[in-house]
Amino acid sequence: MNVSSRARTGWRLLKGPEPWTRRRIAGEAALALALALMAGAVGLFGGDPLRITAVALAVVVLSLLRRSLPVGVLLAAAALSVPASEATPLLLVAAWSAGRRIIGAGRALVAFSAAFVIYAVLGLITLWPIPQLFLIAVFSTLFFLAVAVVPGLTSRYWSQRRTLLRAMQEHNAQLLRERAMVAGQARLRERQRIAQDMHDSLGHQLALISVHTGALEVDPELTGRQREAVGVLRQASVAAMHELREVVGILRDGVEAPVGPDGARPAPRGTAGIEALVTAARAAGNDVGLRGSGEPRPLAAAADHAAYRIVQEALTNAYKHAPGAPITVELRYEPDSFVVEVVNGIVDRAAADQAGEVVSGGQGLTGLHERARLVGGMVHTGPTDDGGFRVAGVLPYGTADAATFVDAPDDFRQQSPALPLGDGGPVVDWNIAEKELGMSGRSRGGGVALGCGIAVGAVVLLAVAVGVGLFFLIGSADKGMIDPSAYDRIKVGTSEAEVRKELPSGDTVLVSGLAGKGPAEPEGAQCLVLMSSETGDNVNTEPVFRFCFKDGKLIEKKSYDVAR
Repeated sequence: MNVSSRARTGWRLLKGPEPWTRRRIAGEAALALALALMAGAVGLFGGDPLRITAVALAVVVLSLLRRSLPVGVLLAAAALSVPASEATPLLLVAAWSAGRRIIGAGRALVAFSAAFVIYAVLGLITLWPIPQLFLIAVFSTLFFLAVAVVPGLTSRYWSQRRTLLRAMQEHNAQLLRERAMVAGQARLRERQRIAQDMHDSLGHQLALISVHTGALEVDPELTGRQREAVGVLRQASVAAMHELREVVGILRDGVEAPVGPDGARPAPRGTAGIEALVTAARAAGNDVGLRGSGEPRPLAAAADHAAYRIVQEALTNAYKHAPGAPITVELRYEPDSFVVEVVNGIVDRAAADQAGEVVSGGQGLTGLHERARLVGGMVHTGPTDDGGFRVAGVLPYGTADAATFVDAPDDFRQQSPALPLGDGGPVVDWNIAEKELGMSGRSRGGGVALGCGIAVGAVVLLAVAVGVGLFFLIGSADKGMIDPSAYDRIKVGTSEAEVRKELPSGDTVLVSGLAGKGPAEPEGAQCLVLMSSETGDNVNTEPVFRFCFKDGKLIEKKSYDVAR
């Protein structure tokens, strides 16, 4: 294997399964640098630059490998944190990554158990002989729980919770899509049924009207005025047929009706068709005036159609409820909106009585309000000061610069206000598990809060462990510490029994590791090393007293300093 192949293999090992974006590179570099600086700052008290550098480099390498090799880094961090306590922050970070990335609860349990065994065994080897084994075991277990197990379990819970929420959202989005499909199919079937009924009933009646008015129009006994009125009726019936065909096509297929077999096209259903409405009304004998102001501007298709329907419905109401009254249609292109206004004058009571009772569905004006609302506009209806009636609509222009006057509310409230899983995430039904699914929308902020909570919990648990350890250490301090005056009172040659009565037993962890660090012990002697109750002049050394016994007597006592 050449150098380039080894480099590629090493890079794949370092890269892991996740892509290295710029943000991740910056974050990984900052974290590795922070861990190395913490390890170096703590290691400065040891005074060995080579050791500090080696530990810092090991921390940097393990930090970069923790994503691709979570188990190996966890075990290595546990082993490194025993001889080099300054690498303890790395153990916390490695436990967090391992808890999140180890697949399977069994593998995670084995990995953390192995890390604890390595930590405990290396601790025993480093501190052996240990006078108070139970105290050290309890303290080490609590420390490992606080630094490794708690972050690992919390990270694993957080990761599994996010996975569960994502699965819930995907399942919920699938249910929404299926529900929408079922509702769409039901609406399509109902629309087809309505379209068929309209075609069979209204189409037949309009065809009869068109045929009879066409025959009546050529009747020689009619006067010119009557023939003109009949022509208007025939044209109205033909236009109604075209509109019915268009509506049926939209209901059935969702598209406008195509050109008829006779080549006739539907009349314009926008502002371009308003003039034709006015012309037809005049031909029917109504006094209708049309005025316009402002520079014409294009409207959105829905708004353009709404303007046509407002004029059509207003003229129809005027025909029904104010026959013979003058009607004014005004189109105003304002800077920010399009205004269409239809005003009829005072009702001619004689003409109204002659017209008789009119048939009205009572939903025309209500439909105008709803139609205008859906395009972001509004409609005003009401009497005028002179006793007439006015219908005025205010509609926005094109969608690019539309001025929305009325917001259409979300009647169904089926969508979350934000996509929880980034761009293109599934639409969430806000009625299902609202609190749980809503929390996923704040996953980043929740992760920060969770991380802070874990840190606080780990610090509290660590403080408890330190408190327990200090309690036992302070209680056993008298077993490994004497005053310098006591050292001076003891004379060489005194029997071992008398000397041991005046000295503490030394059965404490405080003196573990002090033996063998001073001058060579006398051959065949058993030595007791105790700490001094007074501190030395150098912060890097610890003053100790050593008493060596042989054949039941004290044969040597020495006072010296050992490195901390």
